[in-house]
Amino acid sequence: MKDYQESFLKLAIKSKSLQFGEFTLKSGRSSPYFFNAANMLSSCSLYELAKCYVDAIEDKNLNFDCIYGPAYKGIFLGSIVATLFSEQGNDYPLAFNRKEEKDHGEGGNIIGAKPNGNVLIIDDVLSAGTAGRESIETILNLDASPACFIVGLDRQEKGNSEMSSSSELSTEFNIKVESIVNLDTLINFVANDLTYSEFLPNLNKYREEWGA
Repeated sequence: MKDYQESFLKLAIKSKSLQFGEFTLKSGRSSPYFFNAANMLSSCSLYELAKCYVDAIEDKNLNFDCIYGPAYKGIFLGSIVATLFSEQGNDYPLAFNRKEEKDHGEGGNIIGAKPNGNVLIIDDVLSAGTAGRESIETILNLDASPACFIVGLDRQEKGNSEMSSSSELSTEFNIKVESIVNLDTLINFVANDLTYSEFLPNLNKYREEWGA
């Protein structure tokens, strides 16, 4: 496990963004864990969180011209990542969307610089891939190129087929889909930490049932 992956998981657990138990997901599936990045806004070092994303982006050699953060989690994630890159001397235009299109003032549903060239999409989690597909299609409709997509956690679950959602998006749109951690990383972390070892059987069972 790489340093930025361990740091991310520790930040997620400390902020209660990552919780273990019994949860019903939006898909209707019953899951032994749940991830909500919004909790990181109240009890997490946003600098350390941004560093996890930046380290992962650099480690995976993602090349892009601008950053797009889909509402709502992607707004703050894209903002802190763009800020850290700027601090390092790399200024990337940033954009995010509204859930509902504005019909007055500047109008439209895009705030910030209009995505142009190769776009990096930043979000918190990849599950069924529905939100990711919406972001990719939004960028395509703006005549930009969705070149890469990174999330904090890839649940590695089946999408609309037996393939994982990340593989489906990568194949369908010819986009590089990456994550800081995935379910395999999480299971490895839990297996090596006695604090959370009681959750290991349910995590393995979930992977066997829904994993791709």
